[in-house]
Amino acid sequence: MSKKRIFVIHTGGTISMEEDKQSGAVKPAETNPLFSFNHLMDEEAEIVSSAPFHLPSPHITPKEMLALKNLIDGTLAKEPFDGIVITHGTDTLEETAYFLDLTLATDIPVVVTGAMRSSNEIGADGLYNLLSSIRVAACSEAKGKGVLVVLNDEIHSADNVTKTHTSNISTFQSPQYGPVGIITKRKTLFHHEPARRQKIPVSAVDKRVALIKAYAGMDSYLLSALKELRYDGVVIEALGQGNLPPEAVSAVKDLIAENIPVVLVSRCFNGIVQDIYGYEGGGKQLKELGAIFSNGLNGQKARLKLLIALGAEQPINLEKLFE
Repeated sequence: MSKKRIFVIHTGGTISMEEDKQSGAVKPAETNPLFSFNHLMDEEAEIVSSAPFHLPSPHITPKEMLALKNLIDGTLAKEPFDGIVITHGTDTLEETAYFLDLTLATDIPVVVTGAMRSSNEIGADGLYNLLSSIRVAACSEAKGKGVLVVLNDEIHSADNVTKTHTSNISTFQSPQYGPVGIITKRKTLFHHEPARRQKIPVSAVDKRVALIKAYAGMDSYLLSALKELRYDGVVIEALGQGNLPPEAVSAVKDLIAENIPVVLVSRCFNGIVQDIYGYEGGGKQLKELGAIFSNGLNGQKARLKLLIALGAEQPINLEKLFE
Protein backbone atom coordinates (compact mmCIF):
# COMPACT_ATOMS: atom_id res chain seq x y z
CA MET A 1 0.00 0.00 0.00
CA SER A 2 1.38 3.41 -0.97
CA LYS A 3 2.27 5.95 1.69
CA LYS A 4 -0.10 8.79 2.48
CA ARG A 5 1.02 12.25 1.31
CA ILE A 6 1.16 14.74 4.17
CA PHE A 7 1.81 18.47 3.86
CA VAL A 8 3.72 19.64 6.96
CA ILE A 9 3.74 23.39 7.64
CA HIS A 10 6.22 24.74 10.19
CA THR A 11 5.41 28.12 11.75
CA GLY A 12 7.78 28.31 14.73
CA GLY A 13 7.19 28.05 18.48
CA THR A 14 8.84 26.00 21.21
CA ILE A 15 8.65 22.89 19.03
CA SER A 16 11.28 24.53 16.78
CA MET A 17 13.41 26.12 19.53
CA GLU A 18 16.41 25.17 21.65
CA GLU A 19 17.40 25.95 25.22
CA ASP A 20 20.58 27.95 25.77
CA LYS A 21 22.39 25.87 28.40
CA GLN A 22 24.25 28.88 29.82
CA SER A 23 21.39 31.38 30.15
CA GLY A 24 18.46 28.96 30.29
CA ALA A 25 16.62 31.03 27.67
CA VAL A 26 14.56 29.15 25.12
CA LYS A 27 14.77 30.76 21.69
CA PRO A 28 14.58 29.95 17.97
CA ALA A 29 17.42 27.79 16.63
CA GLU A 30 19.37 28.74 13.52
CA THR A 31 17.71 25.84 11.73
CA ASN A 32 14.56 24.02 12.78
CA PRO A 33 15.78 21.04 14.88
CA LEU A 34 12.87 18.96 13.61
CA PHE A 35 14.52 18.85 10.19
CA SER A 36 17.16 16.53 11.68
CA PHE A 37 14.46 13.89 12.01
CA ASN A 38 13.06 13.97 8.48
CA HIS A 39 14.00 10.30 8.10
CA LEU A 40 11.63 9.38 10.94
CA MET A 41 8.81 11.41 9.38
CA ASP A 42 9.43 9.71 6.04
CA GLU A 43 8.82 6.35 7.73
CA GLU A 44 5.28 7.47 8.61
CA ALA A 45 4.27 9.11 5.30
CA GLU A 46 5.48 10.89 2.20
CA ILE A 47 6.24 14.34 3.57
CA VAL A 48 6.23 17.67 1.76
CA SER A 49 7.31 20.56 4.02
CA SER A 50 6.86 24.31 4.02
CA ALA A 51 7.96 27.03 6.47
CA PRO A 52 6.07 30.23 5.59
CA PHE A 53 7.29 31.98 8.75
CA HIS A 54 9.25 31.22 11.92
CA LEU A 55 7.53 32.98 14.82
CA PRO A 56 6.94 32.39 18.51
CA SER A 57 3.20 32.06 18.97
CA PRO A 58 2.68 35.42 20.78
CA HIS A 59 3.82 36.99 17.49
CA ILE A 60 1.10 35.19 15.50
CA THR A 61 -1.81 37.43 14.48
CA PRO A 62 -4.99 36.77 12.49
CA LYS A 63 -3.06 37.90 9.42
CA GLU A 64 -0.69 34.93 9.78
CA MET A 65 -3.69 32.68 10.40
CA LEU A 66 -5.26 33.90 7.16
CA ALA A 67 -1.93 33.38 5.39
CA LEU A 68 -1.93 29.76 6.56
CA LYS A 69 -5.49 29.31 5.32
CA ASN A 70 -4.53 30.74 1.92
CA LEU A 71 -1.37 28.59 1.78
CA ILE A 72 -3.40 25.45 2.41
CA ASP A 73 -6.08 26.39 -0.12
CA GLY A 74 -3.47 27.28 -2.75
CA THR A 75 -1.44 24.12 -2.19
CA LEU A 76 -4.46 21.81 -2.34
CA ALA A 77 -5.59 23.51 -5.55
CA LYS A 78 -2.28 22.53 -7.20
CA GLU A 79 -1.65 19.03 -5.86
CA PRO A 80 -3.44 16.38 -3.79
CA PHE A 81 -2.59 15.57 -0.17
CA ASP A 82 -4.12 13.09 2.25
CA GLY A 83 -3.61 15.29 5.28
CA ILE A 84 -2.00 18.44 6.70
CA VAL A 85 0.04 18.97 9.87
CA ILE A 86 0.92 22.41 11.27
CA THR A 87 3.58 22.89 13.95
CA HIS A 88 2.90 25.93 16.11
CA GLY A 89 3.77 27.58 19.40
CA THR A 90 1.37 26.64 22.17
CA ASP A 91 0.38 30.07 23.53
CA THR A 92 -1.94 30.84 20.61
CA LEU A 93 -2.18 27.37 19.10
CA GLU A 94 -5.85 26.96 19.98
CA GLU A 95 -6.69 30.25 18.24
CA THR A 96 -4.94 29.34 14.98
CA ALA A 97 -6.59 25.90 15.05
CA TYR A 98 -10.03 27.43 15.60
CA PHE A 99 -9.48 30.09 12.92
CA LEU A 100 -8.65 27.37 10.39
CA ASP A 101 -11.56 25.24 11.57
CA LEU A 102 -13.95 28.10 10.77
CA THR A 103 -12.42 29.10 7.45
CA LEU A 104 -10.97 26.04 5.69
CA ALA A 105 -13.31 24.29 3.26
CA THR A 106 -11.25 21.11 2.83
CA ASP A 107 -12.45 17.84 4.31
CA ILE A 108 -9.03 16.19 4.59
CA PRO A 109 -7.51 15.91 8.09
CA VAL A 110 -5.83 19.08 9.34
CA VAL A 111 -3.85 18.67 12.56
CA VAL A 112 -2.16 21.37 14.65
CA THR A 113 0.54 20.40 17.14
CA GLY A 114 3.27 21.93 19.26
CA ALA A 115 5.56 21.27 22.21
CA MET A 116 5.96 22.39 25.80
CA ARG A 117 9.66 21.55 25.95
CA SER A 118 12.26 22.62 23.41
CA SER A 119 14.21 20.12 21.35
CA ASN A 120 17.29 19.83 23.60
CA GLU A 121 15.51 19.80 26.97
CA ILE A 122 15.12 16.59 28.95
CA GLY A 123 11.74 15.09 28.09
CA ALA A 124 11.35 17.11 24.87
CA ASP A 125 7.91 16.36 23.45
CA GLY A 126 8.02 18.06 20.05
CA LEU A 127 9.21 15.22 17.84
CA TYR A 128 6.83 12.73 19.45
CA ASN A 129 3.88 15.11 19.01
CA LEU A 130 4.83 15.72 15.38
CA LEU A 131 5.05 12.02 14.56
CA SER A 132 1.73 11.41 16.34
CA SER A 133 0.15 14.23 14.35
CA ILE A 134 1.39 12.78 11.07
CA ARG A 135 -0.19 9.46 12.04
CA VAL A 136 -3.51 11.19 12.77
CA ALA A 137 -3.38 13.21 9.54
CA ALA A 138 -2.76 10.00 7.59
CA CYS A 139 -5.67 8.25 9.30
CA SER A 140 -8.81 7.91 7.19
CA GLU A 141 -11.00 8.14 10.31
CA ALA A 142 -9.77 11.73 10.86
CA LYS A 143 -11.37 12.90 7.62
CA GLY A 144 -14.34 15.22 8.01
CA LYS A 145 -13.79 15.93 11.71
CA GLY A 146 -12.61 19.50 11.29
CA VAL A 147 -9.28 20.85 12.48
CA LEU A 148 -7.78 18.70 15.23
CA VAL A 149 -5.20 19.45 17.92
CA VAL A 150 -2.83 16.60 18.80
CA LEU A 151 -0.45 16.58 21.77
CA ASN A 152 0.45 14.12 24.49
CA ASP A 153 -1.31 11.12 22.87
CA GLU A 154 -4.67 12.93 22.77
CA ILE A 155 -6.79 14.26 19.90
CA HIS A 156 -8.93 17.34 20.57
CA SER A 157 -11.38 19.31 18.45
CA ALA A 158 -10.35 22.88 17.67
CA ASP A 159 -13.52 24.47 19.08
CA ASN A 160 -13.21 22.89 22.54
CA VAL A 161 -9.48 22.57 23.25
CA THR A 162 -7.65 25.14 25.37
CA LYS A 163 -4.29 25.55 27.07
CA THR A 164 -4.83 24.95 30.79
CA HIS A 165 -1.32 24.93 32.29
CA THR A 166 1.65 27.19 31.71
CA SER A 167 4.28 24.44 31.47
CA ASN A 168 2.84 20.93 31.90
CA ILE A 169 3.03 18.72 28.80
CA SER A 170 -0.62 17.71 29.32
CA THR A 171 -1.67 21.36 29.15
CA PHE A 172 -4.16 20.98 26.29
CA GLN A 173 -7.57 19.90 27.56
CA SER A 174 -11.19 20.17 26.42
CA PRO A 175 -13.25 21.25 29.45
CA GLN A 176 -16.67 19.56 29.72
CA TYR A 177 -16.16 17.38 26.64
CA GLY A 178 -12.71 15.78 26.80
CA PRO A 179 -10.62 14.62 23.83
CA VAL A 180 -12.31 13.19 20.73
CA GLY A 181 -9.72 10.44 20.43
CA ILE A 182 -6.44 8.95 21.57
CA ILE A 183 -3.26 7.68 19.93
CA THR A 184 -1.79 4.35 20.96
CA LYS A 185 1.39 2.69 19.73
CA ARG A 186 -0.61 0.75 17.15
CA LYS A 187 -3.81 2.68 16.46
CA THR A 188 -5.53 6.04 16.25
CA LEU A 189 -8.88 5.72 18.01
CA PHE A 190 -11.77 8.19 17.81
CA HIS A 191 -14.60 7.83 20.31
CA HIS A 192 -16.75 10.83 19.33
CA GLU A 193 -16.78 13.75 16.92
CA PRO A 194 -18.06 17.36 16.81
CA ALA A 195 -21.84 17.49 16.40
CA ARG A 196 -21.82 20.68 14.32
CA ARG A 197 -19.28 22.39 12.10
CA GLN A 198 -19.52 26.00 10.90
CA LYS A 199 -17.74 27.50 7.91
CA ILE A 200 -17.27 31.21 7.21
CA PRO A 201 -15.80 32.27 3.83
CA VAL A 202 -13.40 35.12 4.60
CA SER A 203 -10.93 37.18 2.60
CA ALA A 204 -9.88 39.82 5.16
CA VAL A 205 -9.29 40.08 8.92
CA ASP A 206 -8.91 43.82 9.25
CA LYS A 207 -11.63 44.61 11.82
CA ARG A 208 -10.81 45.60 15.40
CA VAL A 209 -12.38 43.35 18.02
CA ALA A 210 -11.60 43.67 21.74
CA LEU A 211 -11.70 41.02 24.46
CA ILE A 212 -12.50 42.24 27.97
CA LYS A 213 -12.90 40.27 31.18
CA ALA A 214 -15.60 41.30 33.63
CA TYR A 215 -14.78 41.69 37.32
CA ALA A 216 -16.42 42.72 40.58
CA GLY A 217 -17.04 46.47 40.57
CA MET A 218 -16.50 46.88 36.83
CA ASP A 219 -17.70 50.26 35.53
CA SER A 220 -18.42 51.64 32.06
CA TYR A 221 -15.17 53.50 31.31
CA LEU A 222 -13.22 50.76 29.57
CA LEU A 223 -16.17 49.66 27.43
CA SER A 224 -17.03 53.26 26.56
CA ALA A 225 -13.47 53.82 25.37
CA LEU A 226 -13.97 51.16 22.69
CA LYS A 227 -16.53 53.37 20.97
CA GLU A 228 -14.15 56.32 21.02
CA LEU A 229 -11.31 54.14 19.72
CA ARG A 230 -13.56 52.97 16.87
CA TYR A 231 -13.55 49.27 17.62
CA ASP A 232 -15.80 47.16 15.40
CA GLY A 233 -16.88 44.69 18.09
CA VAL A 234 -16.22 43.41 21.59
CA VAL A 235 -16.36 40.09 23.39
CA ILE A 236 -16.91 40.25 27.14
CA GLU A 237 -16.02 37.37 29.43
CA ALA A 238 -19.03 37.95 31.66
CA LEU A 239 -19.68 36.72 35.18
CA GLY A 240 -21.37 33.37 35.72
CA GLN A 241 -24.14 32.64 33.24
CA GLY A 242 -23.71 35.97 31.46
CA ASN A 243 -24.06 38.82 33.93
CA LEU A 244 -22.28 42.14 34.43
CA PRO A 245 -21.96 44.64 37.27
CA PRO A 246 -24.71 47.29 36.92
CA GLU A 247 -22.27 50.16 36.31
CA ALA A 248 -21.14 48.52 33.06
CA VAL A 249 -24.62 48.26 31.54
CA SER A 250 -24.84 51.80 30.16
CA ALA A 251 -21.71 51.28 28.06
CA VAL A 252 -23.07 48.01 26.65
CA LYS A 253 -26.26 49.84 25.69
CA ASP A 254 -24.29 52.64 24.00
CA LEU A 255 -22.11 50.20 22.01
CA ILE A 256 -25.13 48.32 20.70
CA ALA A 257 -26.83 51.60 19.81
CA GLU A 258 -23.76 52.38 17.65
CA ASN A 259 -24.14 49.00 15.88
CA ILE A 260 -21.01 47.68 17.59
CA PRO A 261 -21.76 44.02 18.38
CA VAL A 262 -21.30 42.90 21.98
CA VAL A 263 -20.80 39.14 22.42
CA LEU A 264 -20.98 37.57 25.87
CA VAL A 265 -19.17 34.43 26.99
CA SER A 266 -18.58 33.28 30.56
CA ARG A 267 -15.33 33.70 32.41
CA CYS A 268 -16.08 30.23 33.85
CA PHE A 269 -14.43 27.48 31.82
CA ASN A 270 -17.42 25.14 32.15
CA GLY A 271 -21.04 25.84 31.20
CA ILE A 272 -22.62 28.32 28.80
CA VAL A 273 -24.08 31.83 29.09
CA GLN A 274 -27.87 32.14 29.33
CA ASP A 275 -30.34 35.00 29.77
CA ILE A 276 -31.53 33.89 33.22
CA TYR A 277 -31.17 36.73 35.73
CA GLY A 278 -33.49 39.72 35.52
CA TYR A 279 -31.72 42.18 37.84
CA GLU A 280 -29.74 45.24 36.66
CA GLY A 281 -26.82 43.80 34.70
CA GLY A 282 -28.33 40.34 34.62
CA GLY A 283 -28.25 38.23 31.47
CA LYS A 284 -31.95 38.72 30.76
CA GLN A 285 -31.55 42.50 30.66
CA LEU A 286 -28.38 42.27 28.53
CA LYS A 287 -30.12 39.97 26.06
CA GLU A 288 -33.04 42.39 25.78
CA LEU A 289 -30.57 45.21 25.08
CA GLY A 290 -29.20 43.23 22.13
CA ALA A 291 -26.13 41.50 23.53
CA ILE A 292 -25.26 38.26 21.70
CA PHE A 293 -24.87 35.13 23.82
CA SER A 294 -22.24 32.62 22.68
CA ASN A 295 -22.82 28.91 23.16
CA GLY A 296 -19.83 27.59 25.08
CA LEU A 297 -16.83 29.25 23.38
CA ASN A 298 -14.07 30.77 25.47
CA GLY A 299 -13.25 34.45 25.10
CA GLN A 300 -10.32 34.18 22.70
CA LYS A 301 -12.21 31.92 20.31
CA ALA A 302 -15.38 34.00 20.43
CA ARG A 303 -13.24 37.04 19.57
CA LEU A 304 -11.81 35.25 16.53
CA LYS A 305 -15.26 34.12 15.45
CA LEU A 306 -16.59 37.68 15.64
CA LEU A 307 -13.51 39.02 13.83
CA ILE A 308 -13.96 36.50 11.01
CA ALA A 309 -17.71 37.12 10.79
CA LEU A 310 -17.22 40.89 10.54
CA GLY A 311 -14.77 40.32 7.66
CA ALA A 312 -16.87 37.67 5.93
CA GLU A 313 -17.51 37.87 2.22
CA GLN A 314 -21.29 38.02 2.84
CA PRO A 315 -23.23 39.62 5.75
CA ILE A 316 -23.83 37.15 8.60
CA ASN A 317 -26.58 36.97 11.22
CA LEU A 318 -24.35 37.14 14.31
CA GLU A 319 -26.97 36.00 16.79
CA LYS A 320 -27.59 32.84 14.81
CA LEU A 321 -23.88 32.29 14.25
CA PHE A 322 -23.18 32.24 18.00
CA GLU A 323 -26.15 30.04 18.96
